[in-house]
Amino acid sequence: MIKHPFILAAALSAAVGTALAAPAANWPAPVKALETQGVEVMGRFDAPGGLQGYAAVMQQKPLAIYVTADGKQAIVGTMLDAKGANLSEAPLEKLVSKPMTEKTWAQLEKSSWIADGSKNAKRVVYTFTDPNCPYCNKFWNDARPWIKGGNVQIRHIMVGIIKDTSAGKAAALLTAKDQQAALTLHERQHANGGIKPLEQIPKNIRTQLDNNQKLMQQLGFFATPTVFYKDASGVLQTAQGAPRADMLNTILGQR
Repeated sequence: MIKHPFILAAALSAAVGTALAAPAANWPAPVKALETQGVEVMGRFDAPGGLQGYAAVMQQKPLAIYVTADGKQAIVGTMLDAKGANLSEAPLEKLVSKPMTEKTWAQLEKSSWIADGSKNAKRVVYTFTDPNCPYCNKFWNDARPWIKGGNVQIRHIMVGIIKDTSAGKAAALLTAKDQQAALTLHERQHANGGIKPLEQIPKNIRTQLDNNQKLMQQLGFFATPTVFYKDASGVLQTAQGAPRADMLNTILGQR
């Protein structure tokens, strides 16, 4: 499971100061050097001890950078106070985690997905799903109590990556008159092969599947299911593989 738990606390916000925007041209040399190594700097914040903090992202993970007063050295990692409190969490949540959540959530919303659950559900969860994926089927089955309760809608972003028939089956689901009913029937009959794949995939559906796969890879994932949900702070979290039983309440909420 991949998870980035950032908890916002007012005390930490006061300790690290106010986040400030910083033009790239004004960033010190060590920060610019990190950019050449694939680090994306999102903004600057004041840090204790005369250091300047920079909130960054590398491989979809938030990263704190601290530059010394002379601007010649950079330290990458977590800053703790005398009581062991993490002083990097609050600025990273504000400058990295929240903006990343908004951006990624918007991308997921625009993808081609099949809704499973009530349109009035208060909680939305996204998952990349391959029709031939047994772990996707397990997640579908495990989620039934939440779906039947009406509090969660799981949006299956269809991809075809596991077998030769995956794309054809995904296309059959996406072209079904009642997509949710087709998905339900497919998952119930998954052990016997599920839905029959389309032999000829319409061009527009092929484009949808290609775009879904590109998005999945762009977000740094290559296997199904990959689940996206928001934690209690509204920050995006991800889980790979069929979630463990003890994680279902975290991902889907209390029943």
